[in-house]
Amino acid sequence: MKKLRRRIFATAGSNTVSLGTGRKEFHPKKPRPGLEHYVKEAGQGALAQVNDADNIDEGVIGNFMAARFNKQGNLPGLLPMIDPKLEYKPLVRVEGACGSGGLALVTATKSILAETADTVLAVGVEVQNTVKAVYGADILGGAGHYASQRKKGDAYFFPGKFSDRACAAYEKFGYDKVREAMARWYERAILNARTCPKAQEYHNTTDDLFAVGMTPPNPKAFCECINYFDCSKVSDGASALVFASEEGLDKLGVDKKDAVELVGFGQCVADVSKDPEDQTKLTTSARAVKAAMDMAGVTSDDIGMLEVHDCFTIGGLLSMEAAGFCDYGETYDFVREGKTAPDGEIPTNLSGGLIGYGHYTGGTGVRQAADIVLQLTGKPESQKIDLKKDHALMISMGGNDRTVVSCVFRRVQ
Repeated sequence: MKKLRRRIFATAGSNTVSLGTGRKEFHPKKPRPGLEHYVKEAGQGALAQVNDADNIDEGVIGNFMAARFNKQGNLPGLLPMIDPKLEYKPLVRVEGACGSGGLALVTATKSILAETADTVLAVGVEVQNTVKAVYGADILGGAGHYASQRKKGDAYFFPGKFSDRACAAYEKFGYDKVREAMARWYERAILNARTCPKAQEYHNTTDDLFAVGMTPPNPKAFCECINYFDCSKVSDGASALVFASEEGLDKLGVDKKDAVELVGFGQCVADVSKDPEDQTKLTTSARAVKAAMDMAGVTSDDIGMLEVHDCFTIGGLLSMEAAGFCDYGETYDFVREGKTAPDGEIPTNLSGGLIGYGHYTGGTGVRQAADIVLQLTGKPESQKIDLKKDHALMISMGGNDRTVVSCVFRRVQ
């Protein structure tokens, strides 16, 4: 993998509340904000951290299914609503299922590398609480190969896909070990979310989270090998981030201490019409991570913080192996032993991840990067921890490990 030909910086991270069940202000029968609200809030939060919106050269918006959830296409046209100075500038929308936010990051980066821009505003958004859960599950089924997989899939489709992964892990590594690790992942996600006022599970006051996570799967009501708590929730929200070259930072009036450097990325896509060859591995994620680390010239030993795509607890567990922190089959003990906790071997998903923070699908990848930027610059919206290493890694995954972006960031040196 080639090295980056220009220095790329990320700054001005901004997240909205992840709205959905669990938030005290959420009521399914009352009117709620739409796409426009979230795009404006996240985008204006980012632009408030730079000197002038007119100094943004380009914009990109990541989104998965607004055309079905909200009956709205032509999403680049929403970006000028953030600030009139964005009107008539090059703006584009990208889509890669739940990895759409990650694609927005890469698209912004490539514009700067191509020298068509020095500054790019990246926004990710999804508003999903517009339909009943079972209908939403059908819409989200478009992240797989709908024509060949949907009819024979579970009614909830993607929970069914990751239930299959959990079933395979139970069979190969033992039910008790895997089930306990999944419950510990859920427990840690909620504990981390409780430190972040914008997280969807911020108000969760359950006493024994592990016991809840251990709820036996009920295939008659849901899926064969996962329970409801193994799943990220339906969420509405948006995130924004500004990418810039060194010249771009100067133009925006942003000091390097308020930015982090993107030092490597990997973008890998597998055939969406095929099922995974091994349900106990995230092979596309592993390839994307390797590409990102190779470009950055680092290994897992250099990484001090992780943001992984835990759309389901089993996905979070498998991501630890894909990221290189566990050998095959070792992730279950690794998590059970608390090594992903804020004071553990590799702090992971510090604001709760997709299960704790929420998963507004097209925006999650941008949220992950924004959280890394905020943590590495000492301004996190969740718990602040003493990171002993300068690098952080994220995995933004679309579909059943089909479209994946991984990025390595580091404190500015």
